[in-house]
Amino acid sequence: MTDIPSQEAFEAGPPNRPTWPALHRTMTGHCPNCGEGKLYTGYLNLAKSCACCGEDLSHARAEDGPAYLTILVVAKILGTLMLYVFEKYQPGPWSIAIGFSLAAIALSLVLLPLFKGMIVGIQWAKRMHGF
Repeated sequence: MTDIPSQEAFEAGPPNRPTWPALHRTMTGHCPNCGEGKLYTGYLNLAKSCACCGEDLSHARAEDGPAYLTILVVAKILGTLMLYVFEKYQPGPWSIAIGFSLAAIALSLVLLPLFKGMIVGIQWAKRMHGF
């Protein structure tokens, strides 16, 4: 009969950190550790470390994830809204093109930092360090 390994045998490293507080902090643009320091040095440039608590943020790698999520959400929202507006009001093609293009740009600029913060917060909470 073989021995069944204990739970401690499966834990290889420090435990995960609380995910929801980290998500809330990073989606509002703050440090996932203390919630006070700035997460970004610019629009989407991550800070190397937190100015308040010194937490190392240089390992965070969001890569293309925020862009994919932004495209998915913006396309779903605006595609549905475009169908509704066209069926209800019958606007001209230029009105639709200009209006929804501006809406897509504005919505993308708002959602992109939120999704990047979300991915960085999950990485920090689960101790997932990019390579």
